[in-house]
Amino acid sequence: MKNTLLAATMTAATLGGAPANAQNIQVFPSGSSPSVIADPKNFSGQVVVDLLTPPSVETPASSGLVTFAPRARTAWHSHPAGQTLIVTAGKGWVQREGQARQEIKPGDVVWIPAGIKHWHGATDTNGMSHIAITYIQNGKNADWMELVTDEEYATR
Repeated sequence: MKNTLLAATMTAATLGGAPANAQNIQVFPSGSSPSVIADPKNFSGQVVVDLLTPPSVETPASSGLVTFAPRARTAWHSHPAGQTLIVTAGKGWVQREGQARQEIKPGDVVWIPAGIKHWHGATDTNGMSHIAITYIQNGKNADWMELVTDEEYATR
């Protein structure tokens, strides 16, 4: 997702016309940044990312609306500075390595602490969308690992 978000960030900065660290209120119009198909090295299934806000010097984070088709999910990964997910539609799962997966639904807010190996995505029967607010440390927002296997995904 790092490359996806960085590419989308560059597009948003170009389209917005103002640097991400401007000292004024900024409006990022809906649809001003093109949707990006998530990298299959880091995601399984159909996943679309829409950048909402690029990172800035004042707020070292970026945000994006991530839409997962049924059965689509992230690879195992962690975040050097943590991540917040705000579920906006559908039904999904989030799972920390070694623990049972948890169901997430619209209105749920998920905090994933720094360094926690996890995955998140849609259930096997429903799509899911969430806003991901990803915090950046030393220019890095995620450490991507192996894809979640179908067997791991199916394990309750």
